Amino acid sequence: MGRRVVITGMGWITPLGHDIDGVWKRLLRGESGVAPTTIFDARSYPTQFAAEVKDFDLARFLGPHYERHKTASRNAGFALAAAEIAWRDAGLDGAGIDPEMVGVYLGGGEGPIDFDNFVAASIAGWDAEKRTLDALRWAAVAYERLNAVREFEQDPNCAAGHIACRFDAQGPSLNTLTACAASTQAIGEATEIIRHGDADIMISGGAHSMIHPLGVTGFNRLTALSTRNDTCMTASRPFDRTRDGFVLGEGAGILILEEYEAARRRGARLYAEVVGYGSTADAFRVTDIHEEGRGAIAAMRAALDAAGLRPEQIDYISAHGTGTEENDKLETLAIRGVFGDYARKVPVSSVKSMLGHLIAGAGAVELITCVLAIRDGMLPPTSNYQNPDPNCDLDYVPNQARKATVRHALSNSFGFGGQNDTLVIRAPQ
Repeated sequence: MGRRVVITGMGWITPLGHDIDGVWKRLLRGESGVAPTTIFDARSYPTQFAAEVKDFDLARFLGPHYERHKTASRNAGFALAAAEIAWRDAGLDGAGIDPEMVGVYLGGGEGPIDFDNFVAASIAGWDAEKRTLDALRWAAVAYERLNAVREFEQDPNCAAGHIACRFDAQGPSLNTLTACAASTQAIGEATEIIRHGDADIMISGGAHSMIHPLGVTGFNRLTALSTRNDTCMTASRPFDRTRDGFVLGEGAGILILEEYEAARRRGARLYAEVVGYGSTADAFRVTDIHEEGRGAIAAMRAALDAAGLRPEQIDYISAHGTGTEENDKLETLAIRGVFGDYARKVPVSSVKSMLGHLIAGAGAVELITCVLAIRDGMLPPTSNYQNPDPNCDLDYVPNQARKATVRHALSNSFGFGGQNDTLVIRAPQ
């Protein structure tokens, strides 16, 4: 099994706020972070709402370090702020750690495109008579209007680079962008790096913001987004019979992972231990889950096997639970395939019903809710659940938070392209 890995710090930037306990209380109350879109003018789009991060000022989080990172893109800024919260939460300032044994592994999404200037260049380069793009005319306007730093900040690896610079993390630094599974995969792989002795501390999680014209256009073209513009606050309806798509969100979740013995020696607070990780591919279609849930089943079984646990030892499942017709039906099928008769007894919920879908950042934020469920003995609800679906017949903790003893929690993330990742954590021992 290798070295043990524990979680000693957590931070997030979410549509419901920025501090761990404040957001957690709002989730337990079933509050919604969904509202009409303000980041851009979405009035002409089929979906005119999203779960945006509000009142975010990176300078407030970074203080004297802000100047070095002031050019960070929106999603990289979220990651930096969440990392700052997590680092302080772990008590790592002045801890005398070896920087070569500190690494970064993110599920970091691409930065938002400089849309207005990109479109201006495209319009200028369009030859209406020939109905082609004149590359030289396009390049002339693009050279004049596009900003080199903004272009650089679109790269998915930039958030990890900012974090490495801020915390002098000189160990392994990696980024994965496996769509909606990215930050769960990042945490799983970061755990393996510590287990194998290549780092003692990993700053891991994910961040993303796709609330921009191209992001919303793409998901609308896929018919993946809810279009309940008149009732947007209740539009995210995982497992409900009337669900019509997910709600696009944004934000970041960062966790500090540490080797168990080193964390104990420095007197760190131990939130939970990462005991299982499973990663599989459906190898099926780009946007569809395998119709028998084979990849999701394999990922959950692999995580349980790594943890040395039987299915009936899991006390709570944080579902991927997007609110799309196929995902919720097939995730339910996969849970039944792994948990058998116990599937109807284990509580399952989706905080995407309140936070929206944070894409690459979703898994990390949802794992933090698992940690808090263990800490506080409370399960977050699946909000907006009113109409049972015969294809979704599990206990989804509908609408009301629930007291429960949680020793072991399982968190699922399934991404476009058929990526499936599952983590299992347990109460600290």
